[in-house]
Amino acid sequence: MNDPVGERAVGAVRTVRTVEKLGLARAPREDPLSYPGAWPVTSGLLVGDRLLPLDERVTYEDRTPVLAIGSNASPGQLRHKLAEFGITSPVPMVKVRVTGIDVGVSAHVSRVGYVSASPVNRPGVVRELFVTWFDVRQLAVVDASEGAYDRAWLGPAEFPVALGSGELLRGAYVYVNRHGVLHDGTGVPRRHPGERALLTELLGGSAELRMLFGRTPEEFCARVRGDRGLCERGTRLFREEGLVTVSGLEGFVGPQLP
Repeated sequence: MNDPVGERAVGAVRTVRTVEKLGLARAPREDPLSYPGAWPVTSGLLVGDRLLPLDERVTYEDRTPVLAIGSNASPGQLRHKLAEFGITSPVPMVKVRVTGIDVGVSAHVSRVGYVSASPVNRPGVVRELFVTWFDVRQLAVVDASEGAYDRAWLGPAEFPVALGSGELLRGAYVYVNRHGVLHDGTGVPRRHPGERALLTELLGGSAELRMLFGRTPEEFCARVRGDRGLCERGTRLFREEGLVTVSGLEGFVGPQLP
């Protein structure tokens, strides 16, 4: 079902649903240990500081579908990224069921203070995620915010993305980390358990990481935030300690579809 943005937002006039009231306002960019941020329970139309109910059967032919793996599914984070460039236009966030994709851990340290999520190829796994439908300006801002990632097109044959109605999208983009992903010690990509748990595990398992970043998640975030050199050293250390593997999605990075 194709629709203009907002035409099928349910109860937009009758209901005041701010992201603050819904508990979705915190942006991991401002609070790194909250990464990946709070996700909505259902599909919604993000309009400034409001999240309006949305018909999750809807698709938007004039917009680009991007599968949110980490904080891009957080209304607070999206609002923060777009507001930095004065963009307040609506963003449809549609809940979907995705087959073949799991949420792994990027093998790089971000200057905003956390180790982010990155998609991995996991055949047979089914996850409930969000597709964000960006217009041209929104997509340019989000692309620029994903400095360590390349956008890859995932087609329905390998990675079915199903709407609530069961209808499959013709495909969706996803951001693949160019540094690879961290594995669980056996070579299998590890799942992102949330920032505090992840940093606790990583620091507990590496004396070298503790020397760089401290012994606690709080110390880690405080030290790396805004420190490009330290982030680059941490990213190199992941590889030097043999913690990095491929996501299995590298082959899907290439010329972008319209």
